[in-house]
Amino acid sequence: MYFIIYSFCYLFSLLPWRIMYLLSDIVAFILQRVVKYRVEVVKQNLAIAFPNKTLLERNKIANDFYRQFTDSFIETFKLLSMSDKTFMKRFSSNSEVLNDLYKTGQNVQIMAGHFFNWEFANWGVAKYGDYPFIAVYMPLSNPHFNKIILGLRKRYGSIMIPATNFRAQFQKFATKGRYAMALAADQNPGNPLSAFWVPFFGQLTPFVKGPEKGAKLNNTAQVFVHFYRVKRGYYHSEYEVMTTSPNYFKDGQLTALYVKVLEEKIKQNPANYLWTHRRWRFQYDASKYSNLVVH
Repeated sequence: MYFIIYSFCYLFSLLPWRIMYLLSDIVAFILQRVVKYRVEVVKQNLAIAFPNKTLLERNKIANDFYRQFTDSFIETFKLLSMSDKTFMKRFSSNSEVLNDLYKTGQNVQIMAGHFFNWEFANWGVAKYGDYPFIAVYMPLSNPHFNKIILGLRKRYGSIMIPATNFRAQFQKFATKGRYAMALAADQNPGNPLSAFWVPFFGQLTPFVKGPEKGAKLNNTAQVFVHFYRVKRGYYHSEYEVMTTSPNYFKDGQLTALYVKVLEEKIKQNPANYLWTHRRWRFQYDASKYSNLVVH
């Protein structure tokens, strides 16, 4: 069954870009207008994030978001048959930021948000960077598609660690030498009582503590990566060093710095963020969370 599914996906990837994007436009229309996939969640998120924008402006962001959302899946199929030359033409980055850190001998924690296209960005870190690259992922429920995506992500040597078994597997690499590890740190915490509550678009919002704790424990440089579309099918990753001294920060302050940069990047390109993600699922309650607020 795996080979049948893979063969179909590979053949699909051979379609011309213009055909793929035509299909993407159709799927985006169906998702947003017919199926109405998480339309209310997107509307609510945009209303919270951009209360000063008009309804027309927020609707435009939503429309652009759904097109980029479906584009990202179509482009993932294209990666199955994409040549090195084509990828290098379509993806650029200021990877010298990471490579300069590599020369210092310090490990790196790459802090990302749910931007588009993260599959291109994954390849870019591994291909252009000097560090062995570790990526934490959530396994897909379908084992065949999970195998396809894992194989795709490993093309340039990325070390994939499942979030479900992170601690056990990460230790094997953490003690071997230099590494750069990417984390999408804007996930909702499993328990808001074990999170840092930080202002995010004007609302106190819980963020997981794990990335900050890991940075301090391993003394890793904190680098924010903002990847975004230059034009359809072309992307750029911009790395920005937040700190090389994580232990100088008080509890929660490193997380707050990440959230501040994340918000700035989202404001620069609002449609580039995953708005179907219910980031404000938990509501702040002073009686429960006041001691967790980062000041």
